Amino acid sequence: MDVSVLTWLITVGVIAALFVFDFVTHVRVPHEPTLRESGFWTLVYIGIAVVFGLFVWWQWGGTYSGEFFAGYVTEKALSVDNLFVFVIIMAKFAVPRVYQQKVLLLGIVMALVLRGVFIAVGAAAIAAYSWVFYLFGLFLILTAVKLLTESDEPVEHEREREGRVERFAKRFLRTTDTYDGDRLFTRVGGRAMATPLMIVLVVIGFTDVLFALDSIPAIYGLTQEPYLVFAANAFALMGLRQLYFLIGGLLDKLIYLSYGLSLILAFIGVKLVLHALHENTLGFINGGHHVPVPEISTPVSLGFIGVTLVVTTVASLVVTRRRERRAT
Repeated sequence: MDVSVLTWLITVGVIAALFVFDFVTHVRVPHEPTLRESGFWTLVYIGIAVVFGLFVWWQWGGTYSGEFFAGYVTEKALSVDNLFVFVIIMAKFAVPRVYQQKVLLLGIVMALVLRGVFIAVGAAAIAAYSWVFYLFGLFLILTAVKLLTESDEPVEHEREREGRVERFAKRFLRTTDTYDGDRLFTRVGGRAMATPLMIVLVVIGFTDVLFALDSIPAIYGLTQEPYLVFAANAFALMGLRQLYFLIGGLLDKLIYLSYGLSLILAFIGVKLVLHALHENTLGFINGGHHVPVPEISTPVSLGFIGVTLVVTTVASLVVTRRRERRAT
């Protein structure tokens, strides 16, 4: 896949422009978005991602387009898991609903920039060492097992995770305990102090980076093209703010989401290991020669990911609805 520097610049510029547009039209004036507003813009950003996928198809062919869509769907699913953390953080810091949009958008932008660094490092490692796919694959399989064991008490595990980031942030920032509108910094006694909103921003941004430790290897299991990896991450994060307000009340009903995500991560981990065996250069494996193992195609990956998400979502909603009926 040959991507020119100009194409990179235009893509990054368009993504940056969309974030600026989002800030100016929706976030600059503090307000709590309605379900209608959130639903409309969620569909808009999904539509933009679909248009980009069709552009990839037109420019580079259906194979790369399929890889983008597989990566986008995976990153979107993993980003929904982030929303659990966002809800916990907002509740813990008692962030007023009218100010949540700003901190979410800025946190997502910060996370995308840091993910860009991860993507560049991953691309350099893959280009230099083919055995990195072994590490990525085993890491995803172990992550899937860990996620599966944490599915019993996901809220407690997320509180522990974001609590560590919060303590780290407070060690380097002078903070105040009171909000000053939607300001990130305020002055107390003539000294600049970070408001709780700034701490929330840092916690959200770096917590998302912790999730990137799972999602970046996962998407490299679906495509080895850094351009598609970056685009899939950007478009998946782009509508996350709207999705937060749209399905915030449904998150506690998605009781099987963690199981579905763990299954997807394990599947991609196996796919990476098979790819590593197929491209093997390690001397202690088959004498340093390629191992003739079957590889999982992009259509199969996309189908598996889609079916898993649909089944886990439907099962979650059906079971929670039955539980609510029994409770009433």
